[in-house]
Amino acid sequence: TASTTSTPTGDRLASAAPGEASQAPKPFTVVVDAGHGGIDSGAESAGGSLEKNVTLMFAQQLRDELQKISGIRVEMTRNDDTFLRLSERVRIARQYEADLFVSIHADTINRGNIRGATVYTVSDRASDADSRAMADRENRADAVAGIAFDNEAPEIADILMDLTRRETHNFSLSFAKTVVKSLKKDVNMINNPHRFAGFQVLRAPDVPSVLVEIGYLSNQEDEKLMLDPAWRSHVAERLATAVGEFAGMKTAGALN
Repeated sequence: TASTTSTPTGDRLASAAPGEASQAPKPFTVVVDAGHGGIDSGAESAGGSLEKNVTLMFAQQLRDELQKISGIRVEMTRNDDTFLRLSERVRIARQYEADLFVSIHADTINRGNIRGATVYTVSDRASDADSRAMADRENRADAVAGIAFDNEAPEIADILMDLTRRETHNFSLSFAKTVVKSLKKDVNMINNPHRFAGFQVLRAPDVPSVLVEIGYLSNQEDEKLMLDPAWRSHVAERLATAVGEFAGMKTAGALN
């Protein structure tokens, strides 16, 4: 399918000669989501660093790295200090017909010695108590702006949708493994770095989705790294490499 017509690419395709658009291969679309924003600051370090700022800086560097890869189109859920509902982030990913949704976070935890990156996929049953608590905190983001929790539109009780969800979940798991493999070479990660919990922002039924905690603002070493543009650029390059590898496998049908 073609790009959405709200983008410049879509405008060009819309005005192309008949048959012209179908000859161009569809780009692999990645939606990068900088967690939190606006009135929702997210986590805050002891030194005053706000998660919403760290995630936006990293998301923009990830966008820059992804734009270097041929065949990949990148869209952002936010490019500035804007509040977005969790459901709006999911809607944006689906609107762009994303092949992959990557949500960036940098949380705090009540044990300051814990540090390193974590990759989350969605599950109704959390892998551990910390992951469940993390998802609970992230799912309350809308409440910061006084918006009542909304359990989304009624589910489509349809066997086709169920099959789509299952395939999407399998793709999400596959990408999470690819990310861990790429990052763990030289980026500090927590033990058992692929975890899962009921994150609302990962619930698009037809878009493979992961949430990447690039580090913990509650850990001074992690905070120092996340505020360093060179470190962010390196981790963004590693994450982009994982996206490129996953895109290649998915496009070639090697994941089916």
